[in-house]
Amino acid sequence: MNHSSSKAGAPREPDLPHYQVVLAETDWASLETPFGNGEDLPGVLARLLEPDPKVQVTALSELSELVGHQNTIYEATAPVAMYVAGILIHPAAMTLRPYRSVPIRATLLNWLASTAYNASDDFVDRVGQYSPEFLAPGTLVAGFRDLRPMLYRAVTPFLQDSHEDVREAAGLAALILAEHPALAQHRDHLAVHARRILDTSSDEPNRRVAWKALEAWGHDVTDIEPFQEEPWDCGPHSDGRGDLEPPF
Repeated sequence: MNHSSSKAGAPREPDLPHYQVVLAETDWASLETPFGNGEDLPGVLARLLEPDPKVQVTALSELSELVGHQNTIYEATAPVAMYVAGILIHPAAMTLRPYRSVPIRATLLNWLASTAYNASDDFVDRVGQYSPEFLAPGTLVAGFRDLRPMLYRAVTPFLQDSHEDVREAAGLAALILAEHPALAQHRDHLAVHARRILDTSSDEPNRRVAWKALEAWGHDVTDIEPFQEEPWDCGPHSDGRGDLEPPF
């Protein structure tokens, strides 16, 4: 991985455990999901590596319900995110989705971005107005936020991917994950990717995330028309476009 803005001697982001280790060594049945426990998750995760893209995308849609229902972080969310990040380099991630000719890798990255947003500074600030204990030490959200440097390391190799959709999805995920204080050194580099999303993306929620990142990091955004605040901004793909919906 190449970080053009990294400084000599800067701390290195930790590597993810291998996805097979995450799958085998996680006690899924003991983890809370919105509908019980995570005993069904190993089967769903395994289907992400099926050669049929319809099966893969359906599995991701299932994960969105099982570990991201109502934009909530559950006990099972963290290991699922580590698994999804770990298979970004798997050959199955290069399967093309019918009708769209977009690699499944872009969908995996969009899922990570959407999940990371559920523990983002923006989301936490909004929820914290009503539930001050939301980010208390030891909470599930705080624990997930601690994983951001590890997830970031898995995402950034795809910032220069040859496919536009993969580049945008990787940039979006990286912008959200880079809110972690340990990743502050990478933000100037990521500003280039934020600008690229603003210049080329037709997805309004993604462009809003990029604009907010630039503004939060002290970049001049006066040349960009401000985005209208939504009553409740659910982050990436909150416009109903349905990245996980048919046609697959």
